[in-house]
Amino acid sequence: MRHEHLISAKQLSREDIETVLDRAAEIAADPEAVAEACDGSLLALCFFEPSTRTKMSFETAITRLGGDATDMGGVESSSVKKGESLADTVRVIEGYADAIVLRHPSEGAAKLASQFVDVPVINAGDGAGQHPTQTLLDLYTIRENAGFDDLSVGIMGDLKYGRTVHSLAHALTNVDANQHFISPESLRLPRSVRYDLHEAGANVHEYTEIDDVLGALDVLYVTRIQRERFPDENEYRQVAGEYRIDAELLESADDELTVMHPLPRVDEIAADVDETNHATYFEQAHNGVPVRMALLEAML
Repeated sequence: MRHEHLISAKQLSREDIETVLDRAAEIAADPEAVAEACDGSLLALCFFEPSTRTKMSFETAITRLGGDATDMGGVESSSVKKGESLADTVRVIEGYADAIVLRHPSEGAAKLASQFVDVPVINAGDGAGQHPTQTLLDLYTIRENAGFDDLSVGIMGDLKYGRTVHSLAHALTNVDANQHFISPESLRLPRSVRYDLHEAGANVHEYTEIDDVLGALDVLYVTRIQRERFPDENEYRQVAGEYRIDAELLESADDELTVMHPLPRVDEIAADVDETNHATYFEQAHNGVPVRMALLEAML
């Protein structure tokens, strides 16, 4: 993966996935062993949208590898506010850094940026498109808790606009997994994603009610209804709060069920779930550091 761009989970083969996850496991066990792996490397953080976990975990990852990060700052304090194009922004930043981590509200922005620079571009989320590094840490969490064999994975919530969903669904075609998608009719997987999954030979099942499939799941991946993605506020209000997981509901789930969430959550997972053995979302967030360390080591 050295010097390549990472734009989409579609780029990732089973071998790519296993290589990154195996290295992440080694790093998690002995982080000091890679304390100078990226000594002298500088990572540019270009976030055109708010971020907590992704931004901070990338900064933590490069620092723990012996490198450093430089932050573009918010859009309001950058030359983007003056009308500078994305192409010009990344061309300038290419001269400062060894790799660029880009989050942008427009789908396809990371792919566009990669066409103008020679340093690696890592897509940290492009609108409703893809979020491949989130997918890698999701897969790491799944493998650690449920394995990759004969998996039954439920993905619930905003499947239409959810970039973490689109990335994860594509990546799961590389492992032995049945995929169960639970959403309101208005937030079903986009037709293009369903087509790609069908072409990849995925076992895909769709539901509107979680009760119809909960007892059969090994993993339940819950997502937030993303208010900021809806073009119509009324459309958002019609589905907001429609899906909610709480401890009482999980009494009918398998005892070994792993409940995940890319965070932030609003009200789709009740706080009482945090105290159950099912809750894995904070572990999932923490896994972002060793996974991104493994990825940066490979790319730099």
